[in-house]
Amino acid sequence: MEDRGNQEQHQHEQEEEIVCLDESFFINDNYQLTKFTFGSLDIQLFCLHSASTDFDLTGQLVWPGAMLMNDYLSKNIEMLQGCTVIELGSGVGVTGILCSRFCNKVVMTDHNEEVLKILKKNIELHSRPENISSTSHGLVAEKLEWGNIDQINEILQKHPGGFDFILGADICFQQSSIPMLFDTVKQLLQVREGRKCKFILAYVSRAKTMDSMIITEASKLQLQMKEVPGTRRIIQNLEGVIFEVSLE
Repeated sequence: MEDRGNQEQHQHEQEEEIVCLDESFFINDNYQLTKFTFGSLDIQLFCLHSASTDFDLTGQLVWPGAMLMNDYLSKNIEMLQGCTVIELGSGVGVTGILCSRFCNKVVMTDHNEEVLKILKKNIELHSRPENISSTSHGLVAEKLEWGNIDQINEILQKHPGGFDFILGADICFQQSSIPMLFDTVKQLLQVREGRKCKFILAYVSRAKTMDSMIITEASKLQLQMKEVPGTRRIIQNLEGVIFEVSLE
C-alpha cells in the first residue's frame, strides 16, 4: 500500500510539472521592416530574418527563390504591364508587391493563417497613400490550400476572367505537396480557354528527387515545362532556375 501511495504521489507531481502552452508560444511574430532592392526597384515589407519553430511557417521569410523570381521580373517588367497575376505560396508578399507596381490585378495566396496575417499587414503597408505610385494597383490576399477545389472556385468566382500569369517562388520543398500544386496550376491554366496563361516557377534545387519529381508531375498532367534561357544561376549557395509551364 505504501508503494502504491508513493507511485500515486509521483504521478501527481509529474502531472503538476506539465505546462499547457498556447500555440502562440511557438510562433515568432517579431517582424522587421526590411528593404529589398531588385534592379531599380526598392520594396519594403515586414518579415522574419530567421525561421520560426513551425515548419509550416516558412512563409514568414523571404526565400532565395523569391529573390530569383524578383530579379527575373525586374528585368522583364514589360511582360507584366497591364496583366493579371495570381501567386501561389506568397508568404510575406515580396513578389506580389513588386508585380503590383505594373499589373492591373494581383491576387496573393497562402494556406497558413499566421502567414496570411503578415501578408495582409504588408498589403496594408503598400496600400497607404504615400506608398501608392501612379502605376500601382490593388493587392488582394486569399486563402488557398493547393488542391482545395472549393477555395479555387471561390477565387475564380471573384476573378472569373482568370489570370495572365500564375507565379510560384521557392514553393517546391515538400514532396507530398507537389501533386496538389500542379493540379491547382492546371485548374488555373484551364480557365483562360485557349488564351495564353503561363505558370512561372522560380525553382531552387535542394534535392535531386525533387528536381525529377516536378518534371514528372508536370508531364503527368500534360503540362509543358520549359527552362527560361539565361536564368539558371547560384543564389545563396543553391542552384536556381526559372521555368515556364503551360498547357500542352
